[in-house]
Order: sequence, then structure tokens, then C-alpha cells
Amino acid sequence: MEQPQTLPAPEPEAGQPQTSTTQGSSLFREIVETLLLTVVIFVLVNAITGRFRIDGSSMEPSLHDGEYVIVNRVTYRLQPPQRGDVIVFQREGSREFIKRVIGLPGDTVAVQGGHVLVNGAPLNEPYIAQPNAYTMEPRKIGPNEYFVLGDNRNNSSDSHNWGTIPLSVIDGKAWVTYWPPKDWGVVPHYSYAQAKTP
Repeated sequence: MEQPQTLPAPEPEAGQPQTSTTQGSSLFREIVETLLLTVVIFVLVNAITGRFRIDGSSMEPSLHDGEYVIVNRVTYRLQPPQRGDVIVFQREGSREFIKRVIGLPGDTVAVQGGHVLVNGAPLNEPYIAQPNAYTMEPRKIGPNEYFVLGDNRNNSSDSHNWGTIPLSVIDGKAWVTYWPPKDWGVVPHYSYAQAKTP
């Protein structure tokens, strides 16, 4: 006796809609991929940038109380801080500060006659609120240490009060002010390369 032949199931014609199971599986995969990509981007952005809120008037007129700043955490992995950079760093546990770098490792910093002297030469500082009203005897900056001051010199707790900071506590270089919207802009760093003494 001949065995009855089993006919193959007919192939779905081109253009026929997929089953609901296939559509659900595809949608689920897309959602998972989107969520994973979002997590990766979030982790990456937080690894290379930070956010900092200005608290107080120590950096006026350059930065103001209540402003929010994006911090670049990559810059100082490629090169050391430079004089004139505005940096964010940790001190006293987890509290963060924002100040301007004035003295680099090996420098000698003093404050006399209203001027900051670095290695005996007065700095040209067009960014400060007013000249220094205090004096400070010369201080030698150690290896991997930085001397920082607020731009609002006479209303700032900084290195002239509590000394230098080590490189290890610097979180990054202040980059962009993003809030409030009216204050949006690049943080005003300063290069002394072409600056003349006052």
C-alpha cells in the first residue's frame, strides 16, 4: 500500500501581516535595546561630566549664587590644571567648592599691596570684584598642590585661609553655565600667557 503523502504547509504570501506574537517579540526587543542604550549614555555622560550649583558670592562677578555649572571631568586626566582655570573640588568630606587656580606646584604666592604676586610678579586680574584688602606672606606650593582663590577676594574662603589643595581632590574644570537660561554661557577661564602686569 502506498503511504499517503504529507503536503507541506503553505508559505505565507509576501506582504501578509506578521502574527501578534512576532510583533510583540519585536516590540519588546526594541524597548530593551532602547533602555540599555539610555543607561549606557547616562553612565558615560556622568563619567565625563558633573553638575555643580554655585552656593554663595565667592566667585562674583564671574559666577553668581544659584547658577548651575557643567564640570568637565576629562580635561585634567589629559593635562594638569593651569593658572586661571576655574575648578570644582571637594573639601571637608563631600562638600564641593568652585575657585580659580592661582598658584601651581613649585610656585611661591603672596598677597601684598592689593595684588597677588606669583614668584614675585603681580598678576593681571581683570576678573576680580575688587583688589585684595588683606596681605599674605609668601607661601611655597608643594608638588601636586594648587593655590586657589575666589574672584570675590574679600568675601571668599579659599587657599589664603585654609591652604593649598591636592590634585587628587579636584573634580574637574568648570565648563558651561546652563541655569538659569539667561546666564547660559561658557565659564570665564583666564590665560596669563599674554597678560601684562598691572
